[in-house]
Amino acid sequence: MRRLTVLYDARCALCLRCRDYLASYSTVMPLEFLASQSPEASARFGEVPWLGEELVVVSDEGEVWVGPAAFLVCMWALRDTREWSYRLSTPLFAPLAGRFFAVFSANRSRIAAFVQPRCDESSCGAAHDAGQHAGHGQYR
Repeated sequence: MRRLTVLYDARCALCLRCRDYLASYSTVMPLEFLASQSPEASARFGEVPWLGEELVVVSDEGEVWVGPAAFLVCMWALRDTREWSYRLSTPLFAPLAGRFFAVFSANRSRIAAFVQPRCDESSCGAAHDAGQHAGHGQYR
């Protein structure tokens, strides 16, 4: 395995922030991010169940992980969290990690209400200058 494709819900603010988080960290292998609603995702992965409903990760060899397993594969791909992915996939912790991800995923619209909006430098700068987001600086 040399590459992973992470399929995320581009309509979800929390999913976008998680994608940005993953993209900002050092990885063990390249990660490609693809909105599950995109025509490319449909063309390449349209036969994958749960596409657009759950986090899905696909390897360049065709292996597919969904939901909690996809979450652990994302952790495995990051240098800083790889050891935790091994720990959380053990029989002792896997059920706990699965429940955490299921609750997190089921409540992502509620959690997204606490997520700062994504913006580029021009829109954040304008919002910051207008007094919005005071004290928060630039968001990406």
